[in-house]
Amino acid sequence: MRKLMAVGAAVMAFIAMSTTPANAWPTVPPPDKIIIDVVTVNGSGCRPGTTAVAVSPDNMAFTVTYSDFLAQVGVGAKPTDFRKNCQLNLLVHVPQGFTYAVAQTDYRGFAHLEDGASGEEKANYYFQGHSQTTAMSHKLQGPFENNWQNTDVNDVAQLVYMPCGELRSFNINTELRVNAGTSDTTKTTSFMTMDSTDANISTTYHFSWKQCPAA
Repeated sequence: MRKLMAVGAAVMAFIAMSTTPANAWPTVPPPDKIIIDVVTVNGSGCRPGTTAVAVSPDNMAFTVTYSDFLAQVGVGAKPTDFRKNCQLNLLVHVPQGFTYAVAQTDYRGFAHLEDGASGEEKANYYFQGHSQTTAMSHKLQGPFENNWQNTDVNDVAQLVYMPCGELRSFNINTELRVNAGTSDTTKTTSFMTMDSTDANISTTYHFSWKQCPAA
């Protein structure tokens, strides 16, 4: 179990579910430091040593950085490389009297897709004991060569908070997939990746905080 409290790099991919503005969420964070324990990291997109988690200094967000999350097809790719996934199990330790939900998630990366090829990003997250959120997907159609970014914003009424006074693991599932389609895989390579970026909190999992009722 690792404790990661440094300011981190980026988070990647997800899709907008509503247009609720960020300032509609409860936004007053606890004053004390938030600590995130990484319990397990599993998946072909996050081999050991290629994933890091960090909390922003203002306690308003946390970031996940992937350094080797790449799906590809074509020249140089293995048959299993068309799909990569990562499953993170985290414990978010919050100060007594507070609880949190994830209000917004921003993901981004880079893709090179040949004509006829396509790429897809899919992700969801949930607390232990709660139903998984619906996996939101985003598709790109080749030809495409550029950065991509997608944002999932949860409506205030849809926010799911960790039960007060409990410590439940927070699970993040992400997936990248590249389909060769009609592209010529004997001559070309198409790929989609989640890139490390800067520590701007607009590219992270954004917390919504609220105080628990007094005991």
